Amino acid sequence: QFNVEILKKHEDSLEKQKAELINQRTSLLKIMADAKRKLAEEEDNFTREITEFNNEYGLTSNRDLLIQKKVKTEINYLENEAALLKNEMESMEHKNVQLNALQLQKNELKQDLFTLQSELKVIREAERMTKDLEAEKVQVTEKPQTDPECLRLKKELEKCKDDNWESVCETLQTEIEILLARFDLQHWYQRVF
Repeated sequence: QFNVEILKKHEDSLEKQKAELINQRTSLLKIMADAKRKLAEEEDNFTREITEFNNEYGLTSNRDLLIQKKVKTEINYLENEAALLKNEMESMEHKNVQLNALQLQKNELKQDLFTLQSELKVIREAERMTKDLEAEKVQVTEKPQTDPECLRLKKELEKCKDDNWESVCETLQTEIEILLARFDLQHWYQRVF
């Protein structure tokens, strides 16, 4: 349970980091979109101004070179920005893989905990049944010493032994065994049904 709590806290921390990275990515994408828009506006303004200047002074051949240079600079800047964003997205994907691995580990630990709880229930039920059976065993063992019918038959048996009535003794012995068997059968029947 302690490990599960630690994993949960770690998972929460990773979730927060993921949310922060997503927010940063969103803001960077917004900044990039704004930069592209501003760049397009500046490029249009620059092109217009250069065109006007070149038309005014007849420098059209230089204008193409300046525009190409400016475009190359902007393309390099945008490619660098794209590379940074790509690296950031790969980092986020890596963290997401780690988060998924932790989630799987957490699920496995939950399953193990559930299995252990089930086994504990079975063990407790077995202990309870063992105690009940031991109590019943004591009760059955004490029955011949406490049951009035058994005691009466034992006295008669003792009396018969004293009188050397072997056949009567055997009959009483058989009767005692029948009573005990009936008691055990009745007890077993009550337990089962």
